[in-house]
Amino acid sequence: MSARRFLDTNILIYAFAKDDPRSATAEQLLAEGGVIGIQVLNEFANVSRRKLALGWDEIAKRIEVVKALVDPPAPLTQDIHDAARALAQARKIEFHDALIVAAAQAARCEVLLTEDLQAGARFGSLEIRNPFAAP
Repeated sequence: MSARRFLDTNILIYAFAKDDPRSATAEQLLAEGGVIGIQVLNEFANVSRRKLALGWDEIAKRIEVVKALVDPPAPLTQDIHDAARALAQARKIEFHDALIVAAAQAARCEVLLTEDLQAGARFGSLEIRNPFAAP
């Protein structure tokens, strides 16, 4: 049985990117499913609007595709916020990264797929993996 995986925002962004060498990997990861959190959807909408200049209708369509492929998004709760603040302070990581880690832990994931944190790092039983790094 494969490990329960949490997908970070960059996987969603690259899955829809055109002419990006990471797109095929991201599309495959998204098609295989996993867990995301509301924070991931928030970041995806923000990046899609601000950096990719997509309209709200296109963003909504992309989010519907994502939601059809992954488990229902894990909520962003006060407990996750509190855990993220503690992680950010203790591990000296950015707060938005700590939110993703805390959400993955709350969802009982064993792997967090991201390129934003050091591959191989562990946060308790959660392992960080960069699916875009050369083997």
